[in-house]
Amino acid sequence: MKHLTILVPEGGANISSITGAYKILMRANEYQKQQGRDVCFEIVLAGMSSSVEFHGGLFAVRPHVHIDDIVHTDLVIVPSLNHNYELATTSGNERLVRWVKEQYANGAAIAGICTGAFILAAAGLLEGKSCSTHWGAADTFRKKHPGVKLETDRLITDEHGIYTNGGAYSFLNLIIYLIEKYYDRATAIYCAKVFQIDMDRESQSAFIIFTGQKQHEDEQVRAAQLFIEQHWQERISVAQLAARYALSRRNFDRRFIKATGNTPLVYQQRVRIEYAKKAFENTRRNVSEVMYDAGYSDMKAFREVFRKITGMAPLAYRSRYNRDAVTK
Repeated sequence: MKHLTILVPEGGANISSITGAYKILMRANEYQKQQGRDVCFEIVLAGMSSSVEFHGGLFAVRPHVHIDDIVHTDLVIVPSLNHNYELATTSGNERLVRWVKEQYANGAAIAGICTGAFILAAAGLLEGKSCSTHWGAADTFRKKHPGVKLETDRLITDEHGIYTNGGAYSFLNLIIYLIEKYYDRATAIYCAKVFQIDMDRESQSAFIIFTGQKQHEDEQVRAAQLFIEQHWQERISVAQLAARYALSRRNFDRRFIKATGNTPLVYQQRVRIEYAKKAFENTRRNVSEVMYDAGYSDMKAFREVFRKITGMAPLAYRSRYNRDAVTK
């Protein structure tokens, strides 16, 4: 039997990602027993206190063991930190970060739920690797950990024994993914059905609200971002933007990518597609009308860009998020 540790950090992590992971994995063990098979994991909650309070003391989690009592574990699940990103290195979690690093060095796989990726990054486990996290934390993550390849469009990443997932309740998809990997497909399907979790989702793109990436120090790039956002319906070439700020096209591209993580062209596309998403959500306009309003004149190009950014076709997005829309 393998050993699985679900961590309970100090200072206010997300309780649902702790209890949810524990409940689903325990159900996976129960299903294994019902099938006459050996249980895959011994599952324990581990922390640095005998009890950790959540939501101002309304709830509390009492870990089974202290992390120092675990000599070896095979899989570690790090819960979401909500918006408390600084918990990765403060509030008494320094020892926990070191423990995660030690366990990975000893052969354990590490799974970071949502903003739990900040703990993995603080432990140095993500340097040069790909990871995902909540799209709302992306700018902060990139600024704090520029050596990590952040891919917020991906729902789950799996690289060198390190797993991460996107935001909020997409941790359910990560747990199902881990069950399929460590148990089997049948157990994963069973748990997905019991807890009514969509299987095989690959992207959180449809849920991203693009607000621009402005947590950087390049004032010229920030000015260019604002100009794009204010003139997004106009046909403005990247060369024109570069000239506007007295930069060469090459230098402008390089600085823009370094500051925002996007090329100027992709940034323009994301601003336009964000407008299109809101139009689909809040109006009864059809796809063609929204396409033209968003600054596109070619339906094929609009559909390709929309799908690339959201992971969905325009009509499918409209159908999902606008109940009152007339399908056309």
